[in-house]
Amino acid sequence: MAKMRPITILIVDDHAIVRQGLRALFTIQPGFQVVGDADSGENAVSMVAELLPDIVLMDLVMPGIDGVEATRRVKQVSPRSQVIVLTSFHEDQHIFPALQAGALSYVLKDIDPAQLVETVRRAVQGESMMHPRVAARVVQEIRVTKPAAANPFAELSDRELEVLRLIAGGLTNAEIAEQLIISEKTVKGHVSNILSKLHLQDRTKAAVFAWEKKLMSPE
Repeated sequence: MAKMRPITILIVDDHAIVRQGLRALFTIQPGFQVVGDADSGENAVSMVAELLPDIVLMDLVMPGIDGVEATRRVKQVSPRSQVIVLTSFHEDQHIFPALQAGALSYVLKDIDPAQLVETVRRAVQGESMMHPRVAARVVQEIRVTKPAAANPFAELSDRELEVLRLIAGGLTNAEIAEQLIISEKTVKGHVSNILSKLHLQDRTKAAVFAWEKKLMSPE
């Protein structure tokens, strides 16, 4: 009887102690092989291109390119590699961009080791696993956005719409603050809310989104 090929794993986290702990966990599990670990998103992408692992355990907040952008690039260089986000963050601005970038599963670092092992096994089969808090937000978002699909800006306040228009017009935070006669700190708060509500990663994507969804007119 032929021996089953082990599930290959690449660990991505900027903290050495996390990488070592995950390597130790999967080294003692039958049927797994940790083929490498990366301390940054850039290194992760180059290693995935070389190693083509079955699973990438991806941290989100790292120096350089973050886990969301790294996930997007990983799926480009190795579409068959399944990305499992393993993070401490469960806010919308992390959850939705990561899933949109191609992550299959999203779990938190307080996960039970046995559950993490099961999450990896399921990911190889294409099955998604979510932390209950994350799953609740995804379900809630589906319920909220379905009836509001006709207006992608329904969640934004009038002031946030105003700020988004100015972002799309190419204005900086300082210029927006001057035009609206508010503090730059207040503008930053509005920008953060806009990105969170629209599930976008940065102001550039917000500007593109505003033009794509016809918030702006060519004039």
